[in-house]
Amino acid sequence: QVQLVESGGGLVQAGGSLRLSCAASGRIFSSYAMGWFRQAPGKEREFVAAIKWTGSWTYYADSVKGRFTISRDNAKNTVYLQMNSLKPEDTAVYYCAAKPGVNLRDHNYDYWGQGTQVTVSS
Repeated sequence: QVQLVESGGGLVQAGGSLRLSCAASGRIFSSYAMGWFRQAPGKEREFVAAIKWTGSWTYYADSVKGRFTISRDNAKNTVYLQMNSLKPEDTAVYYCAAKPGVNLRDHNYDYWGQGTQVTVSS
C-alpha cells in the first residue's frame, strides 16, 4: 500500500510560479512511476507529468512542456512539480499518483493523493 499527500497549492497571479510537493509513504519500489494529474471544474482529469522513481526518465503533457518540471528526492520520498509561467487555464485540483511499472505513457495509476488546489488569477 502507498500513501500520497500533496501540498503547495494556492492562489497565484498569471505568470507566477508554484511548487507542489507529494510526500509518499508505504511500499515504493524502484520500479514505480510517479505522476501528476489535474482536474479543472467541469472537465475530466488530465495527465500533467510523470517520472520514474529511479533514473532520469520524465514525460510531460504538451500543454505544460517547457513550463513545468517534475523531479523527486528519493531521500525524502517526495516528488515535486515546479510550475512556472502559470496561466489561468492551469487552474485545477492537482493530484499526485503512483503505480508499479515504468511506462510513463500509461496513465493508469493505482494510488492517488487527496489533491491540492491551484488557482491562477488573470
